[in-house]
Amino acid sequence: MHATEQFLLPASLSKRSRALPFEAKSLDDGVFEGYASLFNREDLGHDVIAPGAFRESLASRGAARIKMLFQHDPAEPIGVWDEIHEDARGLYVRGRLMTAVSKAREVLALMRAGALDGLSIGFKTVKARRDAASGVRRLEKIDLWEISVVTFPMLPGARVQSVKTRPFATAAPTMRDFERWLTRDAGLTRTEAQAVLRSGFHGLKALRDARRSVDDDAMLASRFREAARLMQVT
Repeated sequence: MHATEQFLLPASLSKRSRALPFEAKSLDDGVFEGYASLFNREDLGHDVIAPGAFRESLASRGAARIKMLFQHDPAEPIGVWDEIHEDARGLYVRGRLMTAVSKAREVLALMRAGALDGLSIGFKTVKARRDAASGVRRLEKIDLWEISVVTFPMLPGARVQSVKTRPFATAAPTMRDFERWLTRDAGLTRTEAQAVLRSGFHGLKALRDARRSVDDDAMLASRFREAARLMQVT
């Protein structure tokens, strides 16, 4: 099955979508939150979304006019988005599954069981540029139409955290536990997490400098603060 999902748009618009890691922080009463997109991370379709890419679309459309669908099917709306905004990490979303709808109840049950753990954005590309050497396309401006709950995410390692917990509340973390926290909550790649474990923040900075990453110190600090905040949630 193809990793890229598609959905129906007016004929004048191109059809594109990107499924990315979904992190549900709470599933009480059908409410969940997470990230529908991560900035500066190459997906399996060789696209990278730049910070600010959603800004104009969100300003003109707002969360209320961006649909929540199941598997990009316009015949299956399953809820509403209450909040969508960009932060240092990516496109943060908070929404509600409408449990009066049978499909939404099924989706909620599957989320709670850990069987459904993807989010995918449906959009029209407004401005992009492709690197001739690598073939990677950098999306600089996106017209966001919908965000779907999907089965297969575009990036590996997608997950659902169905219950808010403090990850290291009862015991000191093992190296494996801490690496998992760095990748899941701090948003690092596995290679980046291992650099932190070996050499601390300086190891991560050296790795990013070698890659000429656009992430600056302020963005990294913001990402770690957000991950630390999640650790305090009970």
